[in-house]
Amino acid sequence: MRWVLLLSGILSNAAASLLVKRAVTAPRTMPSLSDPVAALLNWPFWTGLFLYGAAFLVYAASLTSLPINVAHPILTSGAIAAVAIGSVVFFREPLPVSTVVGILLVVAGVTLISLKSV
Repeated sequence: MRWVLLLSGILSNAAASLLVKRAVTAPRTMPSLSDPVAALLNWPFWTGLFLYGAAFLVYAASLTSLPINVAHPILTSGAIAAVAIGSVVFFREPLPVSTVVGILLVVAGVTLISLKSV
């Protein structure tokens, strides 16, 4: 269950980041008080904000059964990898080989950190 919570936190965090990107990408704009109707109707922004809150709550719940020196690196690196993949899938952003190698190195490092801690 503790890994399911952490995975939920990773997915919520990554989805929130991707939704915030969608919220500020044309034809939408950054929510502003100068256009309150557009700000209120910017559903990707509000959904992303909600998912950031959900990610925080799920992360806090995962800390009840995982050490913070394991949970935090896994959540952070997992979200980084998921956002990198999501940026390619949803926004057609480039994914250079250097980024792929960097993500693999981060995952390897987090694996080494977590190996003996759990």
